[in-house]
Amino acid sequence: MTDSMPPTPTPPPFQAPPSAPVYPVRQTSGLAITSLVLGLLGWTLLPFLGSVGAVVCGHMARAEIRRQAATMDGDGLAIAGLVLGWSAIGITILSVLAIVLFFGGLAVLLAALGISGQL
Repeated sequence: MTDSMPPTPTPPPFQAPPSAPVYPVRQTSGLAITSLVLGLLGWTLLPFLGSVGAVVCGHMARAEIRRQAATMDGDGLAIAGLVLGWSAIGITILSVLAIVLFFGGLAVLLAALGISGQL
């Protein structure tokens, strides 16, 4: 009687574990970042120019993000830039209007009182 060992079974071929799903990388819009930066500059260093630039770049960024929704991100940044820009423009317009009305009203009052402005 011969001691014969049963043949060893061959292991199955190596299989890699299932990989995680691959999602496309979404880039943040450069115009959205620019809009936010200009909106902040509109409140600090470039009062009117920064605000106008923030509004223009914000609208362009939102259009770009809507066109390329699958690959572009940054809608929140664009909205923040728009809010900062429009609010600074609104406050500037209201301030100019208040100054004009104040000095215009003062001139009308002085004219009604007969004061010529020459003291």
